[in-house]
Amino acid sequence: MVGYTQKSDPETTAKAYGKEIRVSPKHCEEVSRNIRGRKVEDAKVYLRGVIALKTPVKYRRYIKFLSHKSGAGPGRYPVKAASEILRVIEYAQHNAEYKGLDSDNMKIHTVAIHRGRTVQNYMPRAHGRQTRWFDLTSNIEIILEEIEIG
Repeated sequence: MVGYTQKSDPETTAKAYGKEIRVSPKHCEEVSRNIRGRKVEDAKVYLRGVIALKTPVKYRRYIKFLSHKSGAGPGRYPVKAASEILRVIEYAQHNAEYKGLDSDNMKIHTVAIHRGRTVQNYMPRAHGRQTRWFDLTSNIEIILEEIEIG
């Protein structure tokens, strides 16, 4: 994939892109659906709660044998996905500060998750055999937008 999914005004937005991060795209999509449109500080508090196993992420897809969590319905605590998305949000926030924008007064405009390259691995088995398995990667794109005060 080349470039970002949306065009944005460089005067009021800041971007960050995490490429080929070894985390499940399914979990990243569910986490991103729960933080889209939030203020940056609210999203960071939410993601830190997920990492601390306090706040569950509500799942909308892939819920066949998924248990219910209090206050969220069917959900999980995808710690790895939440920590990687939090890291990309912090990168975007640093980019906003570098551009001279007010990083505390921003909201998450766009969160896009795309499947990255699959990495092929092997697991040793008995009698000199091996089993092939694939490790999925994700491309995480975040665009922050400054909120107008007035």
